[in-house]
Formats: sequence, C-alpha cells, structure tokens
Amino acid sequence: MAGNFRTLDDVDVKGQRVLLRVDLNVPMENGHVSDATRLERVAPTINEIATKGGKVILLAHFGRPKGRDAKDSLKPVAAALSQVIKRPVAFADDCIGEPAATAIAAMKDGDVLCLENTRFHKEEEKNDPAFVGELAKLGDIWVNDAFSAAHRAHASTEGLGHKLPAYAGRTMQAELDALDKALGRPAKPVIAIVGGAKVSTKIDLLENLVTKVDALVIGGGMANTFLHAQGVQIGKSLAEKDLAATALRIMEKAESSNCAIILPVDATVSFHFAANSPSFAYGLDAIPPDSMILDVGPQSTARIHSAIDDAATLVWNGPLGAFELTPFDRGTMVAAKHAAERTKAKKLISVAGGGDTVAALNQAGVAGDFSYVSTAGGAFLEWMEGKPLPGVEVLKA
Repeated sequence: MAGNFRTLDDVDVKGQRVLLRVDLNVPMENGHVSDATRLERVAPTINEIATKGGKVILLAHFGRPKGRDAKDSLKPVAAALSQVIKRPVAFADDCIGEPAATAIAAMKDGDVLCLENTRFHKEEEKNDPAFVGELAKLGDIWVNDAFSAAHRAHASTEGLGHKLPAYAGRTMQAELDALDKALGRPAKPVIAIVGGAKVSTKIDLLENLVTKVDALVIGGGMANTFLHAQGVQIGKSLAEKDLAATALRIMEKAESSNCAIILPVDATVSFHFAANSPSFAYGLDAIPPDSMILDVGPQSTARIHSAIDDAATLVWNGPLGAFELTPFDRGTMVAAKHAAERTKAKKLISVAGGGDTVAALNQAGVAGDFSYVSTAGGAFLEWMEGKPLPGVEVLKA
C-alpha cells in the first residue's frame, strides 16, 4: 500500500498554495480546547510544509453545524493550534469566496492560515462540484492529512483530489503504513482482538477479519451473543440473542478460512452492574441464572495471553469486558499490558483503534507502547471491514 499513494516526498511545495485537509475536531470546554491530541498529530505536516516555504491553508470541519453557527467556529481552535505548532496561525472568516481569497493573497511563503469550518456550507457533505471548484481556486495542490475523515466522500476530503494534484500528509502516511503492516502485508501469524458491547455494529468487521487473520479473540458483550448461540446459559448478561444465527454463520466462515475463534472459556460475573460490586469467576457451565458476565475469567485471560505470545501481528478493536467499571477492566488491562510488553521486546507489531479501545489503552497506561494507535474511529472500523476509503483512494498514484 505504501508504494502506491503520493506523499509529500513527491512534490516541491515551495511557493505553492497548499490546501491541507486536517482533523481539528477537538473536544472543547468553555471555549477552550480540552484535549490537543489531534492538533499534535497534524503539527509535523504543517511545520514541514511551512519550513519548506509552502503556504499552508488549513481546511477542516468542526461539529455538525446546520449552516453558520458561532459555537462551531474554528477560530478558537486556530488559536490553540498556534500554541502547538509554535507559529502564528491567521484566520479567515469563510472557507470560500472573498474572505478566503483576500487572506490567502496576503500570505507569504511559510505562513499558516486556517479557513472557517467547511461544514458551514451544506455543499461540503454533498461533495458538490461547484463548491469543490470554489475551494480548488484557492490552492495549487491538495494534501489530505485527515485519515479520520477519509471514509467520507466530502468536498474537502475527496472532491479536491479530482481537481488538484493530491498527496498524503505525514499523519495520513503513518496511518496507512501502520494499517498496511497490520492487515495489508502483515508478519504472520496475525491475531485480532475484537470486543465491545454489540455484534450488530461489527458484523462486517468480523466477516472480513476471519478471512484475513489466523486467530480471532472475541470478548466483551459480543462474546455473550456467541456463547448464547452455542447453547451456553449466560444468565442476565448483555447479549443480542436474535443474532445467534449470524454468530454461527461467522464461526462457520472462520472454520472454512482456517481462522481459530477464541471465545471465553470462563467468566467473571456479578449480580450488579456497578463498580466494585462483588465478582466471582465461574466456568461457562455454571453461570448463575440471576448473574451477568462482566469480564473474561482467569482461564480466558491466560488463553488470550498465550494467543498474543503466538502472534507476530496484533490488531485490536474493543475492550474484553465492562472496562469502565473496576474490577471488570482486568481482562482488558492484563491483555493490553502483555501486548505492550511483547511490542517493546520487538516480538509483536500491535495496531489498535476505536474510541473505547484508545480509552482502555490509556487507562492501562500503554497506549504509547503499541506500534500504532489510531484515533480515527469510523475510518479505522471501515478499513478493518475491508471497505475502500474515498479519501485514500483519491491519493493513489
């Protein structure tokens, strides 16, 4: 994959007006950015283009505004970005038309300018050709550094790639390289850990993974649906019992693809869904009818441990239990720490993504030890489902 998309190595940006699509959709509290992770991620690309003498013109969306809305303005985000990249960031009150054109005309090589929220125009999400044309007038080249928005074919995330020479920014490039190592051309054997509450949101994901990986660990509430499908009495546990046939179909597909499915062999149960409620380990044949499974049990944890030991590559999406409640975070924490140790010892390539997964790895204190952690929720899932991402396809050489 790495070889077939264009990057900043393929273009001389000096003196060029570079329309740079970034993800500035950061959490805000009282008009201030409360988590600057996404700003830090785009800093290297902005600084590289500016240092090389390109004019950096930032395109981004914020929130889901219906038309122009002051509370969704990117102005305070631009100010926070300036602190992160240690350069002034000018701001234009619109992303097309006279305000944008005037601000760009005033730029010198190496300047950085942030244009107002692209979603203030409904044409952005419609990928409207006239709107794409208005944006394209403002730049000489287009660089996409927003993998998190790459699953959407919008004007600033895909349309511009048909109008201007298109390149991947460094964040996008790192993400695509990491994903290629995880499922494109991975070191084998490959193991996937998939958890979370519901099978229904991950049917496409599971169906794709069983054809790509050597072993698939299923945990979280999803595992209960699989156990129920196999006739295990799961008490009051969260499960989608109407998806039993789907679960069995996925297991059959795994068998025909030579993918081992690793389901819990025991469970940590409680009688109350609450932090620190008394918990007990039970074999699957003895789950009390008035209890609920809230985490994998100790034997399952040991089994996941050895599956990680056998793997050369790990792809992870979703926690193994109710990780937001102690002690039901234990299965997830133990597995995360073990995968991090194997990665640090250069025995494992580990790629993880999705909101709950990132939160769990942060909780375990090991997010920095994984080979790559993707903060792009929807795009990461669609990539794991094997779907082409419009914002990436348009960068292909």
